[in-house]
Amino acid sequence: MKDMALWQEGDWIAAIAAVALFAFLVIGGFIAARKSEEVVGHPRGLFVLFYAEMWERFSYYGMRALLILYLTKFWLFGDGKSNLVYGAYTSLVYITPVLGGYLADRWLGQRKAVLFGGILLAFGHLFMAFEGMQGVTDPLVKQADPAINIFWMALALIIVGSGFLKANISVIVGQLYRMTDTRRDAAYTIFYMGVNVGAALGTILVGYLGETIGWSWGFGLAGIGMVLGLIIFVIGKPALKGSGEPPKLLDKSSEFKLYGVGVAAVAVIWFLIQYQGIIQNLLIVSGIAMLGYTLYEAFKLPKEPRERIFVILFLIALNPIFWGLFEQAGGSLSLYTDRFVDRAGVPTSLFQSINPIYIVLLAPLFAGLWQWLGKRGLEPSAPAKFGLALIQVGLGFLVFVWGAKTVGAEVMTPVLFVFLIYLLHTTGELCLSPVGLSAMTRLAPLHLGSFIMGAWFYMTAVGNFVAGKIGEATGGESGEMSKELTLGIYNEIGWITIGVAIVVLLLSPFVKRWMHLDTLEDRVPNETKEA
Repeated sequence: MKDMALWQEGDWIAAIAAVALFAFLVIGGFIAARKSEEVVGHPRGLFVLFYAEMWERFSYYGMRALLILYLTKFWLFGDGKSNLVYGAYTSLVYITPVLGGYLADRWLGQRKAVLFGGILLAFGHLFMAFEGMQGVTDPLVKQADPAINIFWMALALIIVGSGFLKANISVIVGQLYRMTDTRRDAAYTIFYMGVNVGAALGTILVGYLGETIGWSWGFGLAGIGMVLGLIIFVIGKPALKGSGEPPKLLDKSSEFKLYGVGVAAVAVIWFLIQYQGIIQNLLIVSGIAMLGYTLYEAFKLPKEPRERIFVILFLIALNPIFWGLFEQAGGSLSLYTDRFVDRAGVPTSLFQSINPIYIVLLAPLFAGLWQWLGKRGLEPSAPAKFGLALIQVGLGFLVFVWGAKTVGAEVMTPVLFVFLIYLLHTTGELCLSPVGLSAMTRLAPLHLGSFIMGAWFYMTAVGNFVAGKIGEATGGESGEMSKELTLGIYNEIGWITIGVAIVVLLLSPFVKRWMHLDTLEDRVPNETKEA
Protein backbone atom coordinates (compact mmCIF):
# COMPACT_ATOMS: atom_id res chain seq x y z
CA MET A 1 0.00 0.00 0.00
CA LYS A 2 1.25 3.47 -0.83
CA ASP A 3 2.54 5.73 1.90
CA MET A 4 -0.06 8.45 2.45
CA ALA A 5 2.52 11.17 1.89
CA LEU A 6 3.28 9.83 -1.58
CA TRP A 7 -0.27 9.90 -2.81
CA GLN A 8 -0.77 12.00 -5.91
CA GLU A 9 -3.71 14.33 -6.42
CA GLY A 10 -5.30 11.73 -8.68
CA ASP A 11 -5.25 9.14 -5.87
CA TRP A 12 -7.22 11.39 -3.55
CA ILE A 13 -9.73 12.25 -6.28
CA ALA A 14 -10.27 8.56 -7.05
CA ALA A 15 -10.69 7.69 -3.36
CA ILE A 16 -13.33 10.38 -2.87
CA ALA A 17 -15.11 9.24 -6.04
CA ALA A 18 -15.16 5.64 -4.78
CA VAL A 19 -16.88 6.72 -1.55
CA ALA A 20 -19.41 8.80 -3.54
CA LEU A 21 -20.02 5.82 -5.83
CA PHE A 22 -20.92 3.59 -2.88
CA ALA A 23 -23.21 6.27 -1.44
CA PHE A 24 -25.08 6.65 -4.74
CA LEU A 25 -25.45 2.87 -5.00
CA VAL A 26 -27.15 2.73 -1.59
CA ILE A 27 -29.39 5.75 -2.28
CA GLY A 28 -30.35 4.46 -5.72
CA GLY A 29 -31.36 1.06 -4.40
CA PHE A 30 -33.42 2.70 -1.63
CA ILE A 31 -35.36 4.95 -4.01
CA ALA A 32 -35.95 2.12 -6.50
CA ALA A 33 -37.41 -0.09 -3.77
CA ARG A 34 -39.51 2.44 -1.81
CA LYS A 35 -43.28 2.71 -2.30
CA SER A 36 -44.06 6.44 -2.13
CA GLU A 37 -45.40 8.03 -5.32
CA GLU A 38 -43.22 11.16 -5.32
CA VAL A 39 -39.71 12.20 -4.31
CA VAL A 40 -38.99 15.93 -3.81
CA GLY A 41 -42.06 16.86 -5.83
CA HIS A 42 -41.43 14.57 -8.81
CA PRO A 43 -42.67 11.05 -9.68
CA ARG A 44 -40.51 8.31 -8.14
CA GLY A 45 -40.11 6.88 -11.65
CA LEU A 46 -37.98 9.90 -12.57
CA PHE A 47 -35.38 8.87 -10.01
CA VAL A 48 -35.44 5.23 -11.08
CA LEU A 49 -34.59 6.47 -14.58
CA PHE A 50 -32.08 8.92 -13.06
CA TYR A 51 -30.14 6.10 -11.40
CA ALA A 52 -30.40 3.66 -14.31
CA GLU A 53 -29.07 6.31 -16.68
CA MET A 54 -26.46 7.35 -14.11
CA TRP A 55 -24.89 3.88 -14.16
CA GLU A 56 -25.13 3.62 -17.93
CA ARG A 57 -23.30 6.94 -18.23
CA PHE A 58 -20.78 5.74 -15.60
CA SER A 59 -19.81 2.92 -17.92
CA TYR A 60 -20.01 4.90 -21.16
CA TYR A 61 -18.09 8.00 -20.07
CA GLY A 62 -15.57 5.97 -18.12
CA MET A 63 -14.69 4.07 -21.27
CA ARG A 64 -14.81 7.29 -23.33
CA ALA A 65 -12.24 8.93 -21.04
CA LEU A 66 -9.78 6.14 -21.81
CA LEU A 67 -10.55 5.53 -25.48
CA ILE A 68 -8.35 8.15 -27.19
CA LEU A 69 -5.47 7.32 -24.80
CA TYR A 70 -5.98 3.58 -25.35
CA LEU A 71 -5.88 4.06 -29.12
CA THR A 72 -2.68 6.14 -29.05
CA LYS A 73 -0.79 4.44 -26.19
CA PHE A 74 -1.85 0.79 -26.41
CA TRP A 75 -2.72 0.19 -30.07
CA LEU A 76 -0.31 2.97 -31.22
CA PHE A 77 -2.64 4.52 -33.79
CA GLY A 78 -1.50 7.99 -34.93
CA ASP A 79 -3.17 11.07 -33.43
CA GLY A 80 -5.17 11.85 -36.57
CA LYS A 81 -6.33 8.25 -37.01
CA SER A 82 -7.19 7.93 -33.31
CA ASN A 83 -9.33 11.06 -33.44
CA LEU A 84 -11.11 9.72 -36.52
CA VAL A 85 -11.82 6.36 -34.83
CA TYR A 86 -13.01 8.22 -31.74
CA GLY A 87 -15.29 10.45 -33.84
CA ALA A 88 -16.64 7.46 -35.79
CA TYR A 89 -17.36 5.57 -32.58
CA THR A 90 -19.15 8.44 -30.83
CA SER A 91 -21.10 9.32 -33.97
CA LEU A 92 -22.36 5.73 -34.36
CA VAL A 93 -23.41 5.79 -30.68
CA TYR A 94 -25.79 8.61 -31.62
CA ILE A 95 -26.98 7.14 -34.95
CA THR A 96 -28.30 3.87 -33.59
CA PRO A 97 -31.02 5.53 -31.45
CA VAL A 98 -32.90 6.00 -34.73
CA LEU A 99 -33.16 2.20 -35.02
CA GLY A 100 -33.83 1.68 -31.32
CA GLY A 101 -36.41 4.47 -31.25
CA TYR A 102 -38.24 3.23 -34.34
CA LEU A 103 -38.51 -0.36 -33.07
CA ALA A 104 -39.68 0.88 -29.67
CA ASP A 105 -42.30 3.21 -31.17
CA ARG A 106 -43.79 0.59 -33.45
CA TRP A 107 -43.53 -2.69 -31.54
CA LEU A 108 -41.13 -3.20 -28.64
CA GLY A 109 -41.97 -0.35 -26.26
CA GLN A 110 -39.39 1.85 -24.59
CA ARG A 111 -38.95 -0.18 -21.38
CA LYS A 112 -38.03 -3.46 -23.12
CA ALA A 113 -35.80 -1.58 -25.55
CA VAL A 114 -33.91 -0.03 -22.62
CA LEU A 115 -33.49 -3.43 -20.97
CA PHE A 116 -32.20 -5.07 -24.17
CA GLY A 117 -29.84 -2.17 -24.81
CA GLY A 118 -28.48 -2.41 -21.28
CA ILE A 119 -27.65 -6.09 -21.74
CA LEU A 120 -25.74 -5.36 -24.97
CA LEU A 121 -23.89 -2.52 -23.25
CA ALA A 122 -22.86 -4.73 -20.31
CA PHE A 123 -21.33 -7.31 -22.67
CA GLY A 124 -19.64 -4.59 -24.72
CA HIS A 125 -17.94 -2.96 -21.76
CA LEU A 126 -16.82 -6.31 -20.36
CA PHE A 127 -15.33 -7.30 -23.75
CA MET A 128 -13.27 -4.09 -23.64
CA ALA A 129 -11.34 -5.71 -20.77
CA PHE A 130 -9.65 -8.14 -23.23
CA GLU A 131 -6.19 -6.89 -24.23
CA GLY A 132 -3.96 -7.83 -27.13
CA MET A 133 -0.34 -7.24 -28.16
CA GLN A 134 0.59 -3.79 -26.90
CA GLY A 135 2.93 -1.61 -28.91
CA VAL A 136 2.46 -3.14 -32.37
CA THR A 137 2.83 -0.44 -35.04
CA ASP A 138 2.57 -2.60 -38.18
CA PRO A 139 -1.12 -2.34 -39.23
CA LEU A 140 -1.11 -5.83 -40.78
CA VAL A 141 0.28 -7.45 -37.63
CA LYS A 142 -2.11 -5.38 -35.52
CA GLN A 143 -5.15 -6.50 -37.54
CA ALA A 144 -4.02 -10.13 -37.29
CA ASP A 145 -4.14 -9.96 -33.48
CA PRO A 146 -7.48 -11.62 -32.46
CA ALA A 147 -7.86 -9.08 -29.65
CA ILE A 148 -8.29 -6.22 -32.13
CA ASN A 149 -11.43 -7.91 -33.46
CA ILE A 150 -12.72 -8.34 -29.91
CA PHE A 151 -12.03 -4.62 -29.45
CA TRP A 152 -14.06 -3.73 -32.57
CA MET A 153 -16.83 -6.10 -31.40
CA ALA A 154 -16.88 -4.45 -27.98
CA LEU A 155 -17.31 -1.04 -29.60
CA ALA A 156 -20.11 -2.42 -31.80
CA LEU A 157 -21.99 -3.85 -28.81
CA ILE A 158 -21.71 -0.54 -26.94
CA ILE A 159 -22.87 1.39 -30.00
CA VAL A 160 -25.99 -0.73 -30.63
CA GLY A 161 -26.75 -1.04 -26.92
CA SER A 162 -26.71 2.74 -26.61
CA GLY A 163 -29.06 2.94 -29.57
CA PHE A 164 -31.70 0.88 -27.80
CA LEU A 165 -31.23 2.54 -24.42
CA LYS A 166 -30.40 6.20 -24.95
CA ALA A 167 -33.35 7.64 -26.88
CA ASN A 168 -35.93 5.43 -25.21
CA ILE A 169 -35.04 6.15 -21.60
CA SER A 170 -35.37 9.88 -22.34
CA VAL A 171 -38.81 9.28 -23.85
CA ILE A 172 -39.95 7.45 -20.70
CA VAL A 173 -39.02 10.54 -18.67
CA GLY A 174 -41.40 12.60 -20.80
CA GLN A 175 -44.19 10.03 -20.41
CA LEU A 176 -44.18 10.51 -16.64
CA TYR A 177 -45.53 14.08 -17.05
CA ARG A 178 -48.44 15.78 -18.77
CA MET A 179 -47.43 17.92 -21.74
CA THR A 180 -48.37 21.17 -19.95
CA ASP A 181 -46.73 20.20 -16.65
CA THR A 182 -44.43 23.07 -15.66
CA ARG A 183 -42.06 20.55 -14.03
CA ARG A 184 -40.98 19.07 -17.38
CA ASP A 185 -37.86 21.21 -18.01
CA ALA A 186 -36.85 20.83 -14.36
CA ALA A 187 -37.39 17.05 -14.63
CA TYR A 188 -35.08 16.79 -17.63
CA THR A 189 -32.49 18.90 -15.84
CA ILE A 190 -32.67 16.54 -12.82
CA PHE A 191 -32.39 13.59 -15.20
CA TYR A 192 -29.42 15.30 -16.84
CA MET A 193 -27.79 15.54 -13.43
CA GLY A 194 -28.03 11.75 -13.20
CA VAL A 195 -26.28 11.50 -16.53
CA ASN A 196 -23.45 13.66 -15.29
CA VAL A 197 -23.11 12.17 -11.82
CA GLY A 198 -22.47 8.87 -13.58
CA ALA A 199 -20.18 10.54 -16.10
CA ALA A 200 -18.10 12.21 -13.38
CA LEU A 201 -17.72 9.09 -11.22
CA GLY A 202 -17.08 6.86 -14.24
CA THR A 203 -14.49 9.19 -15.72
CA ILE A 204 -12.59 9.40 -12.44
CA LEU A 205 -12.69 5.75 -11.36
CA VAL A 206 -12.57 4.01 -14.74
CA GLY A 207 -10.00 6.50 -16.04
CA TYR A 208 -7.87 6.24 -12.92
CA LEU A 209 -7.80 2.43 -12.91
CA GLY A 210 -7.12 2.32 -16.65
CA GLU A 211 -4.22 4.77 -16.61
CA THR A 212 -2.54 3.79 -13.34
CA ILE A 213 -3.20 0.04 -12.92
CA GLY A 214 -4.15 -1.37 -16.31
CA TRP A 215 -6.52 -0.80 -19.22
CA SER A 216 -8.50 -3.98 -18.52
CA TRP A 217 -9.14 -2.88 -14.90
CA GLY A 218 -10.73 0.35 -16.05
CA PHE A 219 -12.83 -1.20 -18.80
CA GLY A 220 -13.89 -4.04 -16.49
CA LEU A 221 -15.19 -1.57 -13.91
CA ALA A 222 -17.22 0.14 -16.65
CA GLY A 223 -18.94 -3.19 -17.36
CA ILE A 224 -19.76 -3.69 -13.68
CA GLY A 225 -21.33 -0.22 -13.61
CA MET A 226 -23.65 -1.12 -16.48
CA VAL A 227 -24.81 -4.27 -14.71
CA LEU A 228 -25.67 -2.18 -11.63
CA GLY A 229 -27.73 0.16 -13.82
CA LEU A 230 -29.72 -2.80 -15.17
CA ILE A 231 -30.44 -4.07 -11.67
CA ILE A 232 -31.84 -0.70 -10.53
CA PHE A 233 -33.97 -0.42 -13.69
CA VAL A 234 -35.51 -3.85 -13.12
CA ILE A 235 -36.14 -3.28 -9.40
CA GLY A 236 -37.76 0.10 -10.08
CA LYS A 237 -40.14 -1.07 -12.83
CA PRO A 238 -43.34 -0.55 -10.72
CA ALA A 239 -42.45 3.14 -10.31
CA LEU A 240 -42.82 3.70 -14.07
CA LYS A 241 -46.61 3.14 -13.77
CA GLY A 242 -46.91 1.48 -17.17
CA SER A 243 -44.85 4.08 -19.04
CA GLY A 244 -42.76 2.74 -21.89
CA GLU A 245 -44.77 -0.43 -22.50
CA PRO A 246 -45.42 -1.79 -26.05
CA PRO A 247 -48.12 0.06 -28.03
CA LYS A 248 -49.90 -3.29 -28.60
CA LEU A 249 -49.61 -6.86 -27.39
CA LEU A 250 -46.47 -8.52 -28.76
CA ASP A 251 -46.04 -12.28 -28.90
CA LYS A 252 -42.71 -13.77 -27.84
CA SER A 253 -41.77 -14.89 -31.35
CA SER A 254 -42.13 -11.37 -32.75
CA GLU A 255 -40.31 -9.92 -29.76
CA PHE A 256 -37.29 -12.17 -30.25
CA LYS A 257 -37.21 -11.30 -33.97
CA LEU A 258 -36.82 -7.65 -32.94
CA TYR A 259 -33.93 -8.61 -30.68
CA GLY A 260 -32.48 -10.48 -33.67
CA VAL A 261 -32.52 -7.21 -35.62
CA GLY A 262 -30.44 -5.68 -32.83
CA VAL A 263 -27.91 -8.52 -32.95
CA ALA A 264 -27.65 -8.17 -36.75
CA ALA A 265 -27.02 -4.45 -36.28
CA VAL A 266 -24.02 -5.33 -34.07
CA ALA A 267 -22.47 -7.25 -36.99
CA VAL A 268 -23.01 -4.28 -39.35
CA ILE A 269 -21.51 -1.80 -36.89
CA TRP A 270 -18.53 -4.13 -36.30
CA PHE A 271 -17.70 -3.66 -39.98
CA LEU A 272 -18.40 0.09 -40.14
CA ILE A 273 -16.29 1.05 -37.13
CA GLN A 274 -13.21 -0.37 -38.89
CA TYR A 275 -13.79 1.66 -42.09
CA GLN A 276 -14.50 5.19 -40.97
CA GLY A 277 -14.69 6.62 -44.50
CA ILE A 278 -17.93 4.72 -45.13
CA ILE A 279 -19.55 6.35 -42.10
CA GLN A 280 -19.33 9.82 -43.65
CA ASN A 281 -21.28 8.69 -46.71
CA LEU A 282 -23.74 6.85 -44.47
CA LEU A 283 -24.36 10.03 -42.49
CA ILE A 284 -25.10 12.02 -45.64
CA VAL A 285 -27.42 9.46 -47.24
CA SER A 286 -29.33 8.54 -44.08
CA GLY A 287 -29.55 12.21 -43.06
CA ILE A 288 -31.23 13.11 -46.34
CA ALA A 289 -33.57 10.13 -46.00
CA MET A 290 -34.47 11.11 -42.43
CA LEU A 291 -35.14 14.71 -43.44
CA GLY A 292 -37.36 13.52 -46.29
CA TYR A 293 -39.37 11.23 -44.01
CA THR A 294 -39.77 13.96 -41.38
CA LEU A 295 -41.02 16.45 -43.97
CA TYR A 296 -43.35 13.81 -45.43
CA GLU A 297 -44.89 13.29 -42.00
CA ALA A 298 -44.96 17.03 -41.32
CA PHE A 299 -46.97 17.91 -44.42
CA LYS A 300 -49.63 15.39 -43.44
CA LEU A 301 -50.28 17.36 -40.25
CA PRO A 302 -52.39 20.48 -39.61
CA LYS A 303 -50.70 23.90 -39.61
CA GLU A 304 -49.63 24.19 -35.97
CA PRO A 305 -48.16 20.69 -35.46
CA ARG A 306 -46.49 21.03 -38.88
CA GLU A 307 -44.81 24.27 -37.83
CA ARG A 308 -43.68 22.61 -34.60
CA ILE A 309 -41.93 20.01 -36.76
CA PHE A 310 -40.16 22.86 -38.57
CA VAL A 311 -38.97 24.20 -35.18
CA ILE A 312 -37.68 20.72 -34.32
CA LEU A 313 -35.71 20.66 -37.59
CA PHE A 314 -34.28 24.12 -36.86
CA LEU A 315 -33.11 23.09 -33.39
CA ILE A 316 -31.78 19.73 -34.54
CA ALA A 317 -29.77 21.40 -37.30
CA LEU A 318 -27.73 23.27 -34.66
CA ASN A 319 -26.65 20.05 -32.97
CA PRO A 320 -23.64 19.28 -35.23
CA ILE A 321 -22.18 22.75 -34.66
CA PHE A 322 -22.35 22.54 -30.88
CA TRP A 323 -21.28 18.92 -30.48
CA GLY A 324 -18.58 19.17 -33.13
CA LEU A 325 -16.79 21.63 -30.85
CA PHE A 326 -17.88 20.23 -27.49
CA GLU A 327 -16.71 16.67 -28.28
CA GLN A 328 -13.11 17.78 -28.72
CA ALA A 329 -13.05 17.05 -24.97
CA GLY A 330 -12.64 13.30 -25.48
CA GLY A 331 -10.42 13.65 -28.57
CA SER A 332 -8.01 16.43 -29.46
CA LEU A 333 -8.44 18.35 -26.19
CA SER A 334 -7.61 15.21 -24.21
CA LEU A 335 -4.43 14.66 -26.25
CA TYR A 336 -3.54 18.35 -25.88
CA THR A 337 -4.02 18.08 -22.10
CA ASP A 338 -1.84 14.96 -22.02
CA ARG A 339 1.06 16.61 -23.84
CA PHE A 340 0.90 20.39 -23.51
CA VAL A 341 -0.81 21.16 -20.16
CA ASP A 342 0.88 21.39 -16.75
CA ARG A 343 -1.15 18.60 -15.05
CA ALA A 344 0.85 18.37 -11.79
CA GLY A 345 0.85 14.57 -11.94
CA VAL A 346 -2.91 14.14 -12.33
CA PRO A 347 -3.82 11.41 -14.88
CA THR A 348 -5.07 12.89 -18.15
CA SER A 349 -8.39 11.04 -18.17
CA LEU A 350 -9.44 12.61 -14.87
CA PHE A 351 -9.68 16.04 -16.52
CA GLN A 352 -12.68 14.80 -18.48
CA SER A 353 -14.54 14.61 -15.17
CA ILE A 354 -14.47 18.42 -14.91
CA ASN A 355 -17.44 18.83 -17.26
CA PRO A 356 -19.81 16.39 -15.50
CA ILE A 357 -18.80 17.76 -12.08
CA TYR A 358 -19.68 21.25 -13.29
CA ILE A 359 -23.00 19.87 -14.54
CA VAL A 360 -23.85 18.36 -11.15
CA LEU A 361 -23.00 21.66 -9.42
CA LEU A 362 -24.65 24.00 -11.91
CA ALA A 363 -27.68 22.02 -13.12
CA PRO A 364 -29.78 22.81 -10.00
CA LEU A 365 -28.98 26.50 -10.46
CA PHE A 366 -30.04 26.41 -14.11
CA ALA A 367 -33.21 24.44 -13.27
CA GLY A 368 -34.10 27.01 -10.62
CA LEU A 369 -33.20 29.88 -12.95
CA TRP A 370 -35.48 28.65 -15.74
CA GLN A 371 -38.36 28.18 -13.28
CA TRP A 372 -37.77 31.60 -11.68
CA LEU A 373 -37.67 33.35 -15.06
CA GLY A 374 -40.63 31.31 -16.32
CA LYS A 375 -42.88 32.46 -13.49
CA ARG A 376 -42.09 36.05 -14.44
CA GLY A 377 -42.48 35.56 -18.19
CA LEU A 378 -38.77 36.23 -18.78
CA GLU A 379 -37.48 32.75 -19.64
CA PRO A 380 -35.62 32.65 -22.99
CA SER A 381 -37.21 30.48 -25.65
CA ALA A 382 -35.61 27.18 -26.64
CA PRO A 383 -34.13 28.72 -29.84
CA ALA A 384 -32.65 31.60 -27.81
CA LYS A 385 -31.12 29.15 -25.33
CA PHE A 386 -29.51 27.34 -28.27
CA GLY A 387 -28.00 30.62 -29.46
CA LEU A 388 -26.59 31.26 -25.99
CA ALA A 389 -25.15 27.73 -25.96
CA LEU A 390 -23.29 28.31 -29.22
CA ILE A 391 -21.83 31.59 -27.97
CA GLN A 392 -20.44 29.89 -24.89
CA VAL A 393 -18.92 26.87 -26.66
CA GLY A 394 -17.21 29.17 -29.17
CA LEU A 395 -16.00 31.53 -26.46
CA GLY A 396 -14.55 28.58 -24.54
CA PHE A 397 -12.09 27.87 -27.34
CA LEU A 398 -11.16 31.54 -27.71
CA VAL A 399 -10.41 31.82 -23.98
CA PHE A 400 -8.35 28.62 -24.11
CA VAL A 401 -6.32 29.84 -27.11
CA TRP A 402 -5.75 33.22 -25.46
CA GLY A 403 -4.53 31.55 -22.27
CA ALA A 404 -2.18 29.18 -24.10
CA LYS A 405 -0.67 31.97 -26.22
CA THR A 406 -0.27 34.32 -23.26
CA VAL A 407 2.36 32.09 -21.63
CA GLY A 408 4.19 31.43 -24.90
CA ALA A 409 4.54 28.53 -27.33
CA GLU A 410 7.38 26.86 -25.42
CA VAL A 411 5.62 26.89 -22.04
CA MET A 412 3.10 24.30 -20.87
CA THR A 413 -0.44 25.70 -20.86
CA PRO A 414 -1.62 26.51 -17.29
CA VAL A 415 -4.23 24.04 -16.08
CA LEU A 416 -6.53 26.98 -15.18
CA PHE A 417 -7.49 27.34 -18.83
CA VAL A 418 -8.57 23.71 -19.03
CA PHE A 419 -11.01 24.44 -16.19
CA LEU A 420 -12.19 27.62 -17.96
CA ILE A 421 -12.89 25.97 -21.32
CA TYR A 422 -14.84 23.21 -19.59
CA LEU A 423 -16.78 25.79 -17.55
CA LEU A 424 -17.93 27.69 -20.64
CA HIS A 425 -18.70 24.47 -22.50
CA THR A 426 -20.70 23.22 -19.52
CA THR A 427 -22.84 26.34 -19.19
CA GLY A 428 -23.41 26.12 -22.94
CA GLU A 429 -24.38 22.47 -22.63
CA LEU A 430 -26.95 23.32 -19.94
CA CYS A 431 -28.52 25.82 -22.32
CA LEU A 432 -28.80 23.23 -25.09
CA SER A 433 -28.90 19.56 -24.14
CA PRO A 434 -31.62 19.26 -21.45
CA VAL A 435 -33.58 22.03 -23.17
CA GLY A 436 -33.38 20.14 -26.46
CA LEU A 437 -34.54 16.88 -24.87
CA SER A 438 -37.52 18.68 -23.37
CA ALA A 439 -38.35 20.45 -26.65
CA MET A 440 -38.25 17.22 -28.66
CA THR A 441 -40.74 15.45 -26.37
CA ARG A 442 -42.96 18.53 -26.09
CA LEU A 443 -43.15 19.50 -29.77
CA ALA A 444 -43.11 16.05 -31.42
CA PRO A 445 -46.43 14.39 -32.39
CA LEU A 446 -47.21 11.45 -30.13
CA HIS A 447 -46.80 8.84 -32.90
CA LEU A 448 -43.31 10.17 -33.75
CA GLY A 449 -41.99 10.61 -30.20
CA SER A 450 -39.10 8.14 -30.21
CA PHE A 451 -38.30 8.78 -33.88
CA ILE A 452 -37.88 12.50 -33.23
CA MET A 453 -35.73 11.72 -30.19
CA GLY A 454 -33.71 9.40 -32.40
CA ALA A 455 -33.34 12.19 -34.95
CA TRP A 456 -32.08 14.49 -32.19
CA PHE A 457 -29.38 11.97 -31.30
CA TYR A 458 -28.69 11.34 -34.99
CA MET A 459 -27.69 14.96 -35.54
CA THR A 460 -25.62 14.73 -32.38
CA ALA A 461 -23.94 11.83 -34.19
CA VAL A 462 -23.15 14.10 -37.11
CA GLY A 463 -21.61 16.52 -34.62
CA ASN A 464 -19.47 13.77 -33.14
CA PHE A 465 -18.21 12.77 -36.58
CA VAL A 466 -17.45 16.44 -37.28
CA ALA A 467 -15.54 16.43 -33.99
CA GLY A 468 -13.49 13.49 -35.26
CA LYS A 469 -12.69 15.32 -38.50
CA ILE A 470 -11.65 18.44 -36.56
CA GLY A 471 -9.50 16.24 -34.33
CA GLU A 472 -7.99 14.56 -37.38
CA ALA A 473 -7.04 18.00 -38.72
CA THR A 474 -5.12 18.78 -35.52
CA GLY A 475 -2.84 15.88 -36.45
CA GLY A 476 -1.69 17.74 -39.57
CA GLU A 477 -0.13 16.01 -42.55
CA SER A 478 2.13 13.87 -40.35
CA GLY A 479 -0.80 12.59 -38.28
CA GLU A 480 0.83 13.79 -35.04
CA MET A 481 -0.60 16.72 -33.07
CA SER A 482 1.30 20.01 -32.84
CA LYS A 483 0.49 22.74 -30.32
CA GLU A 484 0.57 25.64 -32.78
CA LEU A 485 -1.67 23.98 -35.38
CA THR A 486 -4.18 22.85 -32.76
CA LEU A 487 -4.51 26.33 -31.26
CA GLY A 488 -4.95 27.82 -34.74
CA ILE A 489 -7.82 25.43 -35.48
CA TYR A 490 -9.42 26.12 -32.07
CA ASN A 491 -9.27 29.87 -32.73
CA GLU A 492 -10.93 29.56 -36.15
CA ILE A 493 -13.81 27.32 -35.05
CA GLY A 494 -14.42 29.53 -32.02
CA TRP A 495 -15.02 32.66 -34.11
CA ILE A 496 -17.15 30.84 -36.70
CA THR A 497 -19.42 29.44 -33.99
CA ILE A 498 -19.97 32.83 -32.35
CA GLY A 499 -21.01 34.22 -35.75
CA VAL A 500 -23.57 31.44 -36.18
CA ALA A 501 -24.85 32.04 -32.64
CA ILE A 502 -25.61 35.70 -33.35
CA VAL A 503 -27.72 34.68 -36.36
CA VAL A 504 -29.62 32.12 -34.24
CA LEU A 505 -30.39 34.74 -31.58
CA LEU A 506 -31.72 37.13 -34.21
CA LEU A 507 -34.00 34.42 -35.64
CA SER A 508 -35.18 33.05 -32.28
CA PRO A 509 -38.27 35.32 -31.84
CA PHE A 510 -39.61 34.19 -35.22
CA VAL A 511 -38.89 30.51 -34.55
CA LYS A 512 -40.60 30.73 -31.15
CA ARG A 513 -43.89 31.69 -32.82
CA TRP A 514 -43.91 28.37 -34.69
CA MET A 515 -43.73 26.48 -31.40
CA HIS A 516 -47.37 27.49 -30.64
CA LEU A 517 -46.85 26.86 -26.94
CA ASP A 518 -50.19 28.47 -26.06
CA THR A 519 -52.15 25.80 -27.96
CA LEU A 520 -50.20 22.68 -26.98
CA GLU A 521 -52.65 19.93 -26.14
CA ASP A 522 -52.10 18.09 -22.88
CA ARG A 523 -51.40 14.39 -23.01
CA VAL A 524 -51.85 11.97 -20.17
CA PRO A 525 -48.77 9.81 -19.38
CA ASN A 526 -48.80 6.40 -21.04
CA GLU A 527 -51.12 4.06 -19.17
CA THR A 528 -50.81 1.12 -21.55
CA LYS A 529 -50.92 -2.17 -19.67
CA GLU A 530 -47.81 -4.26 -19.63
CA ALA A 531 -47.57 -6.78 -22.44
